[in-house]
This record gives sequence, C-alpha cells and structure tokens, in this order.
Amino acid sequence: MVEIKKHSGIYTLSARQRLPIGLSEAWDYFSTPVNLTEITPTHMGFKITSDLSDKMYSGQIISYRVAPLPGIKINWVTEITHVEEGRFFVDEQRFGPYSMWHHEHHFEEVNEGVSMTDKVSYKIPFGFLGHIAQSLFVRKQLITIFEYRIKVLEEKFGK
Repeated sequence: MVEIKKHSGIYTLSARQRLPIGLSEAWDYFSTPVNLTEITPTHMGFKITSDLSDKMYSGQIISYRVAPLPGIKINWVTEITHVEEGRFFVDEQRFGPYSMWHHEHHFEEVNEGVSMTDKVSYKIPFGFLGHIAQSLFVRKQLITIFEYRIKVLEEKFGK
C-alpha cells in the first residue's frame, strides 16, 4: 500500500510491505546501499557515484546520478542521518531535486516475517509551480517507484 498526504506545504508518502523473511535478513539487505539500485526502476538510470562501504552508517554520504524525467539527469546527494540497528534508519537529501527529503525506513518483526514501513516527507521547490508539478507527475512517479519496489521485493523474497 502506497499513499501520499499533504500537510503544511509538505507531502508525506507512506508505504508498507510485509515479507516472509527474518528481521536480520531484511536489515542486511536494506542496510547495504548498493541494493538500492536493484529496487529502483531501470528507466530512472539510477547509479551510485560515490564509494560505498558494505554497510551503511550514521553520517554516511551517498551520491547518485538519476533521471527523474526522460533525458534529464541530475545528481542527488543523501546522508544517512540515523541508524538504529535492526529497527530503522533515516536518509536525508543534502543536494538534489527536492527542497526537503526525509526518508524513514522502519522494520518490525511480525509473525509472518517482517513488516517494513517507508515514510518520506518531502517538499518540492518553486512554490505554486512545484505544487502543479506534484499534481502532474511527481506524485505519480513516487507512487510508481514504491510500487515497483514492492513488486521487486515480492519477486525476490516472496509474498
């Protein structure tokens, strides 16, 4: 399930998924930055451009090259700002397409495996024009990206 709500000029996307794997397997997969490429739609031309360690850590800077729209490639830099092993981590945009990007990744062990919740709070630049862009394509693109992730993860780990 993926949904977006608006509040105070900020949008918040929420996505939730359950996978039939253990918490440690989920954490190992999601805390390995190179795996982000696997769960991002190929048409976005997503490429990590910074050197990476095997596991993420608080304070880690990760740079990417991505094409949010056909023919338009941009650099995007995020920082892993918080990590609580096995429970959650947060990445925040330092440079990129948004005025603000705060992405929380939460993990919880449940009877059927693991429940994962993404909460992305973001603000689009350009004021009124940004809100029009949100209505015309940003909202749809973000929902498509997270629905793609759900599909890829179900194919990889099962439903």
